[in-house]
Amino acid sequence: MWPILLAFMRTYAPYITLPAAAVIGFVGYNIEKQFRTPPPPRPSIEELRSERLLKEMLETEKVGLDPLKNKTFVPKSVFEKNVSPGIKEE
Repeated sequence: MWPILLAFMRTYAPYITLPAAAVIGFVGYNIEKQFRTPPPPRPSIEELRSERLLKEMLETEKVGLDPLKNKTFVPKSVFEKNVSPGIKEE
């Protein structure tokens, strides 16, 4: 009797274990979902960046801005348009 039972189990094991594993996995997943606590909400990257930039702006000293009539931000020629700050002459 035992050899016949073992031969039957060896032959049909994939047909039995796959549905059993699927049912056990489905039930376990739903039980875990019921008892799991959701993670606390985290602020988005954009919010963190905007807060950091605002904090940096408030911490830095206020620099005296040139009036707009001077137009120091406009380059005198085309060659001064994309100059690296390290190369720029003041």
